[in-house]
Amino acid sequence: MAKPNKKQPSKTVNIYCAKCRFHLFKYRKGGKGALIKCFKERIVEDFTQTPCICPGCESEFARDTLVRGTPAYKFIGGKVTMK
Repeated sequence: MAKPNKKQPSKTVNIYCAKCRFHLFKYRKGGKGALIKCFKERIVEDFTQTPCICPGCESEFARDTLVRGTPAYKFIGGKVTMK
């Protein structure tokens, strides 16, 4: 399986909880597709205390997993939004 690109994308997006609008991550996203997963190495700023749990509403928004051998968060459908 192919690894994610070593060169980090330059475009950053803000990821928010869809329920309470809490700012979860500042993330370097590549491409223009939907937000399905989030590689941990591309997170610029992390505003959560517990992984995959929103500090604002205490709901689970993602699952901790390995994608192509790299640690990542796989988002649960409809739990996060990005701008």
